[in-house]
Amino acid sequence: MSTIAFDLASLRQAYREGLASPVDVAREALQRIADYRDPAVWIARVPESDVMARAVELAAHPHPDTLPLFGIPFAVKDNIDCAGLPTTAGCPAFVYTPQKNAFVVEHLLAAGAILMGKTNLDQFATGLVGTRSPYGAPRCVFNHDYVSGGSSSGSAVAVAAGLVAFSLGTDTAGSGRVPAAYNNLVGLKPSRGLLSARGMVPACRSLDCVSIFANTVGDADAVLNVVEVFDALDAYSRRPVRRTLPLEQFRFGVLALDARVFDDSEQGALYEKAVARLTSAGGVPVEIDFQPFRKAGALLYEAAWTAERLASIKEFALAHADDMDPTVRRIVLGARELSAVTAFEGQYRLADFARAAEAEWQRMDVLLLPTVPGQPSIAEVAADPIGRNAALGRYTNFVNLLDYSAIAVPAGFRSNGLAFGVTLIAPAFCDGDLASIADRLHRAEAFGMGANRAAELPEAGRIARSASPDFIEVFVVGAHLSGMPLNGDLKHLGAVFRRETRTTPDYRMFVLPNTQPAKPGLVRAPDTNGPGIAGEVWALPPDSFGRFVAAIPAPLGIGKVRLSDGTSVSGFLCEAHAVTDAQEITHLGGWRHYSGAA
Repeated sequence: MSTIAFDLASLRQAYREGLASPVDVAREALQRIADYRDPAVWIARVPESDVMARAVELAAHPHPDTLPLFGIPFAVKDNIDCAGLPTTAGCPAFVYTPQKNAFVVEHLLAAGAILMGKTNLDQFATGLVGTRSPYGAPRCVFNHDYVSGGSSSGSAVAVAAGLVAFSLGTDTAGSGRVPAAYNNLVGLKPSRGLLSARGMVPACRSLDCVSIFANTVGDADAVLNVVEVFDALDAYSRRPVRRTLPLEQFRFGVLALDARVFDDSEQGALYEKAVARLTSAGGVPVEIDFQPFRKAGALLYEAAWTAERLASIKEFALAHADDMDPTVRRIVLGARELSAVTAFEGQYRLADFARAAEAEWQRMDVLLLPTVPGQPSIAEVAADPIGRNAALGRYTNFVNLLDYSAIAVPAGFRSNGLAFGVTLIAPAFCDGDLASIADRLHRAEAFGMGANRAAELPEAGRIARSASPDFIEVFVVGAHLSGMPLNGDLKHLGAVFRRETRTTPDYRMFVLPNTQPAKPGLVRAPDTNGPGIAGEVWALPPDSFGRFVAAIPAPLGIGKVRLSDGTSVSGFLCEAHAVTDAQEITHLGGWRHYSGAA
């Protein structure tokens, strides 16, 4: 069992071929955690008896193929709630024990994953170094004298050390990307609001993203498919307006020579090699002016967003200042000196920098940056905790402020054995196509997975978003829409998003009775002059299209649907008899409007 790598493809193959059961994997994960020599990784652990009971429950599941994360061990950053485990946010005096799981954790458990515990972090997710915690400083898996990166320090180390297959972190200024770079991992920072933050202790609530650490882009994307669900109870949750990127001959922005800031020349050379690999993978490099992005990032610890950190924990911080990490206390309580005028001035400057950045996006489709300029030692951070931390956000701080999506991927090693990483950045809701490009870059040269530099990336985890000409288009209107519960089923079959559109006016939509979850019934009615029904066109490989159609339950089926652009594609239609007494929702114009109001 110990020879099986903890990536999704390897675990799924082991389950499929009967080489392991969830009980075996859970027992192996517990042993690896017990044997690992860095005690600062974890803050709270799920009791061993509960882990094994969960594994036994999964092993007895009659239909494991219906659980996309069946038997996959994972960890959660300790500012995200897990029912029955204490949430400390890295501050013992802040502790509380939630009775409910965070929204994203609940979805991971429903998908069959096995929770192993809560991981360490920079206190209140304030830091990029991973050392601002009374529970200790998790160390880089390649050299324990160096920082692991933060604030999602323990989450990254848990994956890189092979203790779990994936983990959840959070990202406000780079906390889901910096630790990925230092530990040879993929760090997926989704578009703001794509993942619900309900059940998370916020740092800057308007900027925070739940992030994903994994060994491959495909693994991170598979987890994203499970938790990418709109949450009407989270005011910052957003329904995705899916955007596409060119997947061939895409333009990617690179730093001009005078904007490349590194601790040593080796990292500059590694960045050049990443540029060359992405060029070979179909990209066209374009030098951009980094100043608008750099100036936007510099605002993060000024004005409105420092005040927002205080707003997130104001009552606790004012009453328990002595219980806080000294550096975190200095940053958070420093916001007491700021005025509302200062905060608005910061907002205005950000708008100016965002507008200037728009001009650079006219010349590129994605942006390729080094994730960090260097990696300090634990001792160097101790000597200059604020200065060293601030330097690490040079290429990450601006991303959430400017509302971008991003994925950090491994990009090589320096001669001292420390890892180097790069980040691909794109506008919001380009997450799917960005993952495809990132996977291509990650696979262009072998860097292993986490601490295991000799590991090969599994072919089964490859992402292939570009649709070949023989792909079959299908129009979906219900739970298969982007961000809806069954969208992951489409992606699992290799589907590629094509476009948003709607039907011609002569279609009616109903809520089918006695279905769980609720399903829409689309019926063509030639005498109807309605708003048209909104949906999405996805393209499937022919064999996947066949499997997709075969799984559709009656009274639904696939027929030709006429679209407002004059084309006709295959799509979900319902037998007329099934909607005789059904609730009609044609006037809403689409399933999203119904599900949001239901």
